[in-house]
Order: sequence, then structure tokens, then C-alpha cells
Amino acid sequence: MEASEIEGRTFMEVISEKYSPENFPCRRGPGMGVVVVPSGQQGSPMKDRLNLPSVLVMNGCGISHAGHEGEIAAFCAHVVELDLSHNKLQDWHEITKIVSNIPNLEFLNLASNQLSDAVLEPDCAKAFSSIRRLVLNNTQVSWDTVHTFTREMPELEELFLCLNEYTTVTPFPMPCSTLRLLHITDNSLQEWNEVRKLGSMFPALDTLIMANNNLSSIDDTGEILLRLFPNLRTINLHNSGLNQWEDIEKLNCLPKLEEVRLQGIPLLQAYTSAERRSLVIAQLPSVTCLNGSVVTDGEREDAERFFIRYHLDHSEKDLPHRYHCLVTKYGKLAPLAEIDLRPRCHAKVEVRYEDKVEQVNIRLDQTVAELKKQLKNVVQLSTSNMRLYYIDKCSAFGPDELKYSARALHSYSIQDGDEILVVAKKK
Repeated sequence: MEASEIEGRTFMEVISEKYSPENFPCRRGPGMGVVVVPSGQQGSPMKDRLNLPSVLVMNGCGISHAGHEGEIAAFCAHVVELDLSHNKLQDWHEITKIVSNIPNLEFLNLASNQLSDAVLEPDCAKAFSSIRRLVLNNTQVSWDTVHTFTREMPELEELFLCLNEYTTVTPFPMPCSTLRLLHITDNSLQEWNEVRKLGSMFPALDTLIMANNNLSSIDDTGEILLRLFPNLRTINLHNSGLNQWEDIEKLNCLPKLEEVRLQGIPLLQAYTSAERRSLVIAQLPSVTCLNGSVVTDGEREDAERFFIRYHLDHSEKDLPHRYHCLVTKYGKLAPLAEIDLRPRCHAKVEVRYEDKVEQVNIRLDQTVAELKKQLKNVVQLSTSNMRLYYIDKCSAFGPDELKYSARALHSYSIQDGDEILVVAKKK
């Protein structure tokens, strides 16, 4: 392996190769990119022309350094989104050289660059001031680094901190009032005390995605939840450790909550999928979307009625608060009648032949030909000399001849008490 491959490549080397006319021959639609003619110095290693889109995807390219800053400025002034994930960037100074020369950058993805040991100085963080969405997944960045960013990024709206092995949250000295969305999935946050800090750090938070954290409970009163997350509309608690209905009820204290995701939690494992959805919908009256599916008005009413009936056999002390609210709305509902919709397997019929009548239990999954074999000993006729008629005692119509030997009896809707008339064929 060459030394350059071990050390990594520069940002400008990768741009020169990936977006050269040979590899990227034209713009991808009007307005999505520009043809840039460099104005660099004589002898620049750059191609004469590069077809650069405004969204640059440079993931997994082995980038470790910025390269010539003047060339970055000349070629990337129009770029608004940059994906640098899965590279070899380990120094914030090198990243800053790239970002500071892309003045219109709004989205930056640095996922899976090893930045755990890199120190971010405030002067470097100022170069990120135009960025609205920042992805730091699987970088193991410290909370100090996150604090520095939020302090120096006045436009920051979305922050991704997944897979960073966080077990605790270090609170900010100053809240970040611009952040609307926080992804902090696949970490190791287990105590609600840590989640509580996020509410103080990001008071305008609209969406909190924290799936795959083994959060055991929601240990706050409704009053505190209201104060911590007054603007939260969406929360994702997939695969958390919640195991009490009281925790689900507490979500009602979030005044703007509309969407919840709650799959894979221990509390719901004992229920069927239909029961899970109905019970959660009934517990959360303001939620309009559950686990990615819209909750219609009809579904909500069915779920709330199911919730009342589900708790009919519970003692008064075990009834949840929501039960009493729904009884006030719908009244105390009677249990639904249990109706078996499975097809009948047998019927007890009267078999009539001449003056003889006998009660016979017949299988309805058998064919007409098989019924003739069953009745052969009852009426003492051979199957070839037998004609069968079905008489529905609840119908005004006359006998229905069972002509087709291969037809199943259940297709005639035979019921208990009906009659099978056997007539010998005329010789």
C-alpha cells in the first residue's frame, strides 16, 4: 500500500478526480450544479473544468486533509450540502479549512470520522456558523465539542449525535434556542435524569429521536415535563426499556405532542399487535400519528371503546386514569358478543327415505359423492341408485337436488335441523 493511501487524501484531490469531466460529465438537471472554471495559479494540479453540483457526496474517499484552500474557495462557493462521512478526518483544523471556504454551506455530514481525541477551539467553530444541519454520528465527539458548536452556530436547527456511546449528558452553560431536531439514537442513556438535561439545553426542541437507548422510565411529574419540553411534537422511544403504563400516560403532559413511536418496549410485548396499537392510541388522546401510521378518527373511537372493554374485569383500584375519562365520554360499555365466524364442520340433519326418517350427523367438508357412501347403509340403496335433495327448513324454496358429485356440502349452507331427502332412481 502506498504511503499516500495510509495517510489519506486531500479534499481537493478527491474533488478533482470525482467531479472531473471524465467521471462526472454533465450537470444533473438545471439548477442542481454549475460548471466551474478554476482561476488558480499556473501549474495548479486541478483539471481545466469541473462539473460541481451544489450537493457534494464524498463519503468513504479516504480524505484526511483539506488541500489548497484557495482552490476550495474557487470551486465550492455555490455548494450547500457536503457529505464527508466515513473518511479519515481526525483534526478539526483540517475540517475548518474546508468549511471556512464554503460560505453557503447549510448541511455537513461528518459521520464515522474518528474525532474523539480532536479538540475544537472556538475560533474553528465559528467557521461552521452558516450550517443548519450537522451530523456527528459515530464520531465519539465529547459533549464539550457539542457545546462549542452550539455556542458558535446561531443557525443550527438539526443535530445528529447517534452511536457516540454516551452514557450521560453534560449540560450546557447556555441553552441552544435554535435547535428543533435532535437525533441521539443508539447510545447508552438509561436514566431519565440524563434526558431531562436535553430539555434544558434545547428549549425549542420540536423532535426528539432517542430510539435504542435502554431508558427505564420517565421519572418526572407532568408539571416538569411541560416546563422541559413545551414545544415537543414528535418523540421516538423505539426499543427503550419502558415497562409501565404510567410512563405512557405521562406523555400526555407534553402539550404539543402529535407523533409517537413506541415499538419494541417491554411494556407491550405481552399484547397482540392490534391490542398494542389500540391501547396506546387510547392512552394518548392528542397523538395523530403512531409508529409512522396516521390515527384516523374512526380508529381512535374504536381504540377508545376497546380500551374501556379491555378494563371491564379490572378492580377499581387497578383502573387507569384514562379509563374514567373514556367512561365519561362513552359510558360503561357492555362486552362485545363473541361470534364464531369459522365455517361449520358438522350438521345434524334428518335423512328421509320413503316412510323412514333418521337423525344423521354429517361432515360438511365432504362431497356429495362421499355423503352418498355414508347414507348407503342408512337407506339400503347403492350410491349409483341414489338421488339426494337438500331441503332448507327456513327457506320458502323447494328441494335443491345435490347433482354434482364433487361439490362440497358446506357450499349448500346446510344447518342443523335441515333435511336430506333420498329418492331411488327409477329403473
